[in-house]
Amino acid sequence: MKKNNYSGALQKPLGSGFNPASTTSDVIKGKDLTGKTAIVTGGGAGIGLETVKTLSQAGATVIVPARDLDKARKNLEGITNVEIEQADLLDPGSVDRFAEKFLASGRPLHLLINNAGIMFVPLRRDGEGNESQLATNYLSVFRLTARLWPALKQARGARVINVSSQGHQFAPFNFEDPNFEKSYDTLQAYGHSKTAVNLFTLELDNRAESSGVRAYSIHPGNIWGTELAREAPAEILKQFGFLDADGNLVQEVIDSLKSIPQGAATTVWAATSPLLDEIGGVYLEDSDVAELASETGVSNGVKSYSLEEASANKLWKLSEDLTGVSFEVK
Repeated sequence: MKKNNYSGALQKPLGSGFNPASTTSDVIKGKDLTGKTAIVTGGGAGIGLETVKTLSQAGATVIVPARDLDKARKNLEGITNVEIEQADLLDPGSVDRFAEKFLASGRPLHLLINNAGIMFVPLRRDGEGNESQLATNYLSVFRLTARLWPALKQARGARVINVSSQGHQFAPFNFEDPNFEKSYDTLQAYGHSKTAVNLFTLELDNRAESSGVRAYSIHPGNIWGTELAREAPAEILKQFGFLDADGNLVQEVIDSLKSIPQGAATTVWAATSPLLDEIGGVYLEDSDVAELASETGVSNGVKSYSLEEASANKLWKLSEDLTGVSFEVK
C-alpha cells in the first residue's frame, strides 16, 4: 500500500547511524555513483560545492548551472566529471534554456539537487514581480524540476533533493500575500519560501512515486563560512547570536556551528542512502529523517504546517499560476 507523508506520518528517524558531526566522507563511504548523472544548483560555492566534490569523487557526472561562469570555473577547477552550464535562477528564460539543453542531450537525470538559495535580503523582485527569496528558493525549484521531469522519469529511480532550512519555522506559507505586496519582512519571507520547499517536496513525492521519482527536503544545519548570509543585516546576525552588541563575531557561537562538509552530509545522504529506497516526501536533518517539531518556537524537526496535504495542493496550483508552467506528473 502506498504511503505518503501528509501530516508528517513518516517523520520518524530511521536509525541511520549518522549524527550532526557526520561529514560527506562518512555518508558517501562505500557508494559507487559511476554512470549516474546529477545536477546541483548553487554547486559553485558553499555546501553545493562540497556536494559536487563528493558526488564527483564517487563517480557521478555532475552538471552545475551557474550565473557567473568565471567564478564557477575557478571554484570547480580540478574537480573531475563536472560540466558547467549557464543558468540564472532568477531568469525563467535562462532556466528553461538550461533544461532544454540538458534534455536535448538525451541523458537520464538520476539526481536533481536544488541547493541554490538566498537569505535575509532586502526586498527585490524578479522580472515577473515575484519577491526574490520566493523566486530563488522556491519558484525556480518548481520550474526547474518541472522542465527536467522527462529526464527524471527516464532515470527509473531518480531522487529530487530540495535544500530547505530550519528557517521554515519562521513562517508558514502566506497564501494571502505570497509576494509580500502589502508589507515585507525578510525573516518572514525566508521562512515562507522554505515552507514552500517542504510543501512542494511533499506533494512532488506523492505524485511522482509511481514514476520512480522520490523527493526529499533537507535542513543542512547551521553553518558558518558559506555565502548565504552575505547580505544579512547586522541586526539579524546579532539577533541569532552570531555578532555581539558591537558587531564582532562571537567565536564560541561560530565554533558550535557545522563545518561545510558536515552541512553537506545530509544532502549526500539523501541522494545515496538505501534506507530511503521505500520512503519519500520526508524532511531530513543530521543525515536521518527528522521528527516533527514542537508547535511553538524554533526547534529541531519540521513544523506540521509545512506537511499539510491541502496546503501542498493549493501551493502546486499557485506555483503553476505564478510561473506559467503546467507541471503534470505522469
